Amino acid sequence: MPALAITNFNIVLSVLGGWISLFGLVSYLCKESYYMSEAFISLLVGVAFSPRAANFIRPLVYADYDPLTLQAITLAFSRLVLGVQLVLAGVQLPSRYLQQQWRPLSMLLGPIMFMMWIATSLLVWALVPSFGPNGIGFLKALVVGSCVTPTDPVLSNVIVKGRFADHNVPKELQRIIVAESGANDGLGYPFLFFALYLIKYVGHDYPGDGAGSGRAMALWFYETWVYTIILSIVYGAAVGWIAKELLHWAEERKFVDRESFLVFAISLALFITGTCGMIGSDDVLACFIAGNVFTWDDWFRLETLDDSLQPTIDMLLNVTIFMWYGAVCPWEMFLRNGVGMQIYRLIVLGILVLLLRRLPWVFIAHKIPWGRKMIPQIEGAKQAIFVGFFGPVGVSAIFYLYITLEFLRGMDGPDGQPREDIKDLAETVTVVVWFIAICSIVVHGLSIPVGKLGFHLPRTLSKGLKSGAASPSRSVFPDSRRSSGGPLPSFNVGGRVSSFFTGRTPGWARPAERQSDDEHNTERHGETDFSQQGIPLTRPVYRIGGTIIRNPPASDTGAVESEPKDVAVVGDVEGPSQSRSRLDTTPTNSSNMTLDDGGRGRGVSATPAAREATGSKSHSRAPGRSIRFPDDDSQGVGSAPTLVGENTAGVKQ
Repeated sequence: MPALAITNFNIVLSVLGGWISLFGLVSYLCKESYYMSEAFISLLVGVAFSPRAANFIRPLVYADYDPLTLQAITLAFSRLVLGVQLVLAGVQLPSRYLQQQWRPLSMLLGPIMFMMWIATSLLVWALVPSFGPNGIGFLKALVVGSCVTPTDPVLSNVIVKGRFADHNVPKELQRIIVAESGANDGLGYPFLFFALYLIKYVGHDYPGDGAGSGRAMALWFYETWVYTIILSIVYGAAVGWIAKELLHWAEERKFVDRESFLVFAISLALFITGTCGMIGSDDVLACFIAGNVFTWDDWFRLETLDDSLQPTIDMLLNVTIFMWYGAVCPWEMFLRNGVGMQIYRLIVLGILVLLLRRLPWVFIAHKIPWGRKMIPQIEGAKQAIFVGFFGPVGVSAIFYLYITLEFLRGMDGPDGQPREDIKDLAETVTVVVWFIAICSIVVHGLSIPVGKLGFHLPRTLSKGLKSGAASPSRSVFPDSRRSSGGPLPSFNVGGRVSSFFTGRTPGWARPAERQSDDEHNTERHGETDFSQQGIPLTRPVYRIGGTIIRNPPASDTGAVESEPKDVAVVGDVEGPSQSRSRLDTTPTNSSNMTLDDGGRGRGVSATPAAREATGSKSHSRAPGRSIRFPDDDSQGVGSAPTLVGENTAGVKQ
């Protein structure tokens, strides 16, 4: 007889798959139209499905009701997400980026990160009553401050990816934010273990420990700096370089297919995370270094620039990890705990940390002349405030929290009980770090949509009231445009045109008898006729998810019959055409141009056969996939679809 199998495994699969599917239906609306972070939305869903609400996700049940096992699961999950995220962060940086941008990175990872640690620790020391005014209390505050000092690469995606970043954040500023968030995650170990070793060997004596500040500093130097930091850098660089050379070797001999090529960075992240975990080194920093060395010649980054596998894996991990955080977060400890942290203290601490942890030091560094030279990517005070405010706390803070709890369990006394001077430290770190992380997820996840709403709403209401008072009986659109059946202009919040140019239909697509009417309406209503100025009227064609589809190759067969006279220079290089690093050969017909890579024009990209005909054998190729995999000929991979309504003038079929 059939029976229901309502097991934990089936419930988790149903909830996770259902939520990802539902979120996917409105993901572009949420992220690109409302600028809402997927981390914030997934956190709320995790709370809704947690044991405190719907009880569909039961983390403690999965851990056999053992809190230590639950902590180990959360730590392992966080390591996995950080490892994959940081390899992808290293891969998306340009060639030799860490070498070329060592000055701004040294400023951000040195004085600014140190001041972030000290400022956060002082705030914690002042607002946590259980720490007390003595020296050991300040050491405890240093432990808490070190957990929330690194900026989170997962939450930083809201300002370095998507439409908001493309329209508002310069490309160089995006890259330095990615590089900083990737590097400082692994560099949180020295700050954390400086305080932990002092607490263990100086804060309290008990037999067998050989207490002393000398031993604490020796362990901090050898175990933390040499074995954890330096070894992870060397190991990550070696593995990344070997992986790059092996992939080159396999691709040149046509040994690797397209699927394995695209997933190579993900598998590299898993390998480094596992091996560094076995030897006890810093797997987070090793993953970031390996990702950047892996694309040292920019080859893999350019070949996978338009593929969506890596962003897809990234999205799945982000949604899953923040759902898990919403379910395992100790929400009840924010209201009732044994360390005297009332909710009002937590709220004040969260606000002060988000305001004073990073923003003042980035702003001061920008105002100092030598600091402005060290970080040229920050061009003005507004950008300094923006970079200083968006230093989110998220997955990396939870990762260091459970590293701290694991270390504190090894400091129990001979009787197996916690030491008297640190018996409340584990609970305090748990409460404070979790609360600051939740505050950062909520504030940084909502700051952009709230800021947009606050900026546009008064202007929209004011314009609406003025237009209503001026002509209450007239439509806002011209009657001639309505009667002629022409398309109405589209507007977004704030009254600006939502399309790239205008809502008008191009002249070549309109009947002749309507063109004169529209020109008359244009003159009468003061509209600008962009068709007379050589500005394209066609909008870019988007893929699902928002990436721009490029115009198709010159021919589906890959043969180029004639070389165009005019060449448009595109890519990441700006300036005169003599300094070209990446080219797309296309007639300079403006109707063939789309907007990509930070808003610059990009034309028809040459096919792999055309690149071979021009002798392009270097690894720095034009963006988009130029490799011909062994299975391409049989499956027809690599030919772009023909876009409906595009201008194909000048291309011989």
